[in-house]
Amino acid sequence: MSTHERRRTLLRTARDVAEDLATDAIVRDQAGRPPVDEAARLREAGLLAALTPPLPGGGTDWRTACAVIREVAAADSSLGEVLARHYTLTWSGRFYTWHHGASDLEEATVREQWLWAGAVRTPGPAHEAGGPDLTLTPLDTGYVLNGRRLVDTAVTVADQFLVDAVCAVTGDVLVIRIPAGAPGVIAEPADDRLGQRVAGAGAVVMDGVVVTSRQVVGHRPQDEESTAPFTALAEPALRLALCHVGLGIAEGALAEARDLGSSARFAGPAGDDPDLLLTYGELASATQTAAAVVERATDAMALALSTGAELDPEDPAAVDVLVATAETVTARAALHITTRVLELGDAVGLDRFWRNARTLTAHHPAAHRLRAIGDHYLSGQGRATARAITRP
Repeated sequence: MSTHERRRTLLRTARDVAEDLATDAIVRDQAGRPPVDEAARLREAGLLAALTPPLPGGGTDWRTACAVIREVAAADSSLGEVLARHYTLTWSGRFYTWHHGASDLEEATVREQWLWAGAVRTPGPAHEAGGPDLTLTPLDTGYVLNGRRLVDTAVTVADQFLVDAVCAVTGDVLVIRIPAGAPGVIAEPADDRLGQRVAGAGAVVMDGVVVTSRQVVGHRPQDEESTAPFTALAEPALRLALCHVGLGIAEGALAEARDLGSSARFAGPAGDDPDLLLTYGELASATQTAAAVVERATDAMALALSTGAELDPEDPAAVDVLVATAETVTARAALHITTRVLELGDAVGLDRFWRNARTLTAHHPAAHRLRAIGDHYLSGQGRATARAITRP
C-alpha cells in the first residue's frame, strides 16, 4: 500500500470511528465514566498504532495523525485528547534517545496495541521548585520509583505510563516507561470534571514500583540550553496535537448547531434569516482562519520532525512560535464559537462543546504566549523565546 493510499484509508477509518462516537457522545459525556469502551473502539479500528514513525508496511506521517485527531475530536474531544497525548508519547523514544531502543519501543506499541498515558515535564526549575513529585532510588539492577503524577488522559485504561523522575542520588532526570499493571502502580481517576469528562484524567501513584534498566527510555535535560534540538520538539509537538483537538471542538460545535437548525428544540430561525446567516458566516470564517494557522504550524512541525537528529539548533524556536500562534488563535476561536452556539440554541448537549473547550484551554493563558510571540517578532531571539512560550 502506498503512502497516499495508507493516508486515505486511515482518514476514512477515523471518519467511521468519529461517526460511531458521535451517536452516543451526549450520553457518554453525561455519564463521565472512564473511557474503557472508547479505548477499545480506537484499538479495534487500528488508530492507536497509527503514528508510529513510518516503517515498511506501517506507520503514518505527522500531518495525517493530526488530521485523525481533529476528525475524532469533532465528534468527541475527550477521545481526541486521548489520541493527541497517546500519539505524542509514542514518539518519546525518538525525542529522548536515538539508540535502537526507540525502534523496539515503537514495534512493541504496534504489536501489543498499547495505549499510552503520562506526562513528561518541561526542563527547567519551575516544576521542581517544591521538589520532584516522582523520585527514583537506585538499586543494584535498576531503581525504585515513588511519588504521584497528575495525568490528563486514560489514567485507568492506559497500558503504559511515560513519566520523568529525578534520581535521588545523581539528580539526573530519567524518562521511564511503567506498565500500568506493575505492582505498586495505583490509578486515581478524577471525578466531576467540568469538561473532557470521558478523557480519563486523574493521577497515578507510584508506590515502590521497581524499574528495570530496559524501562529507561532516555534522559530529560535539566535545562533548555542543554536540550538537543530534536528533543526540544517534544513539548510543542504535544501542544500542536492539542491545537487539533481545540480545532475539532470548534468544528464539531458549529456542525452540530447547523444540523440542529431545523429541529424544534433549536431556538434559532432556519432558512434565509439575514442575522443568522451573518452569525454563521462569522463563525465559519473564524473556524477556517484557525484551521489555516494550525495547518501552517503542522507543516512546520512535520518538516522539523522529518529532519530528525540533523535539525538545526534554531529551528525548534521557530516552530515553537508557530505552535504558540496556533494555540492562541485556536483557543480564542473555540471559546468564541462554542459560546455563540449556546446563544443560538438550547439543544441538549450543546453545552459540552463549551465545557470541553474551557477545560482544554483553562491552564494555558494566552497572555504569556502573546508576549513571547511579540518578543520573537521584535528581537528574533531563539531558545529564550521558546522558554517564555511554554511557561506563564
